[in-house]
Amino acid sequence: MFDAREFFKERFSSHMKETSRYLRYILTGHIVIALLFFVSALAYYYQQWLATIPDEFPTAIVIAGLFGIVASYSPVRTLLKEPDLVFLLPAESKMGPYFRSTLIYSFVVQLYLILLVAAALGPLYAATYAETGNPYIWIMIVLLILKVWNLLANWWMLKVRDPRSRQIDHAIRFLLNFFIFYFVIKGEWIFAGLTTVLLFVIFVYDYYLSKQHRAIVWDLLVEKDRQRMHTFYRFANLFTDVPHLKTQIKKRHWLVRWLTSGVPFKQEKTFDYLYRITTIRSGDYLGMYLRLLIIGAVAIYFVPNLWVKVAFSFLFLYLSAFQMMTLWQHHRTVAWLDLYPTKKEWRRKALTKWLMQLMIAQTIIFTAIFVWLGNLTGVFIVLIGGMLFNYLFIYGYVNKRLT
Repeated sequence: MFDAREFFKERFSSHMKETSRYLRYILTGHIVIALLFFVSALAYYYQQWLATIPDEFPTAIVIAGLFGIVASYSPVRTLLKEPDLVFLLPAESKMGPYFRSTLIYSFVVQLYLILLVAAALGPLYAATYAETGNPYIWIMIVLLILKVWNLLANWWMLKVRDPRSRQIDHAIRFLLNFFIFYFVIKGEWIFAGLTTVLLFVIFVYDYYLSKQHRAIVWDLLVEKDRQRMHTFYRFANLFTDVPHLKTQIKKRHWLVRWLTSGVPFKQEKTFDYLYRITTIRSGDYLGMYLRLLIIGAVAIYFVPNLWVKVAFSFLFLYLSAFQMMTLWQHHRTVAWLDLYPTKKEWRRKALTKWLMQLMIAQTIIFTAIFVWLGNLTGVFIVLIGGMLFNYLFIYGYVNKRLT
């Protein structure tokens, strides 16, 4: 006899074991310490900015926009897997308790996002509406209620196979969520009430659509969960190896041609070519490198203190180099590398050379920001110190780890 509640307990236990195994590496890694420094510095300057916040700053729009995103983004984690497409079909009529449990689980795991955003925006709200605004706790209560509503609406819309219908529904709900928060923050309760009624009408319509499509769209649920787990595995792969991570390949012909045009067609340059196309075509490395580069550049530009700018420069050079060194393990499951008539020293030399070139490019960009700001002291420190740091880190630390 199939028991949906027991099945959820087993699937939930398996899911927690899988995620906790990687969370242990993520939360104990020294990269987290570096990120904590980054967040702490941003929080410090955030507090300083709040002390001088201009009167015309659109606080209501910013808070309403972010809260609207948090409320409308309410994915349902079903914990389903590909074999379920076959083995659970006969038990579809008995899956009600299972899916109710997944809805509760989805709401609980998304509470952390609510708390983070609320904690970040609380000081901004207090600085703007300390005397005239409604208590912040009321806005939090509205957020929790709308979060539940949107979670249910997302679940109902997962019975609709047409992706365009789901996208339109999500966009409309986001706009209505935005205006509800905006009117609540402004204290315009009549408009907030009218907008809430419109949102409730959308929810009723979503419920009606779900009743018109009683069958569970199993393939859609499995694909949604697979995509979320893939995102988690990609994040965990920044801290440790994830053997069963499915790598997505993108062609990017023009960029590959540009970066490989200068590589000679010689046996000893095999890995020079390989690591360049791996960086460009893999779904992980290029995006990770560019994200760290952009975030670092933004932090350097906007942080007012010189020494914090310099600290951010070295921090993001370190993060980029540390993450990109995982290229060494990228082809570990490919037997061809052991069959190539090449030397391991050529492989090590190719990777360290490529990492050095990437870090030099990042150092030059960071230095250019100091030039743009007219800060000559920062120019010399980041340019000379960055080049020295890159050399010592790559040919010292990284080179010893390439075994």
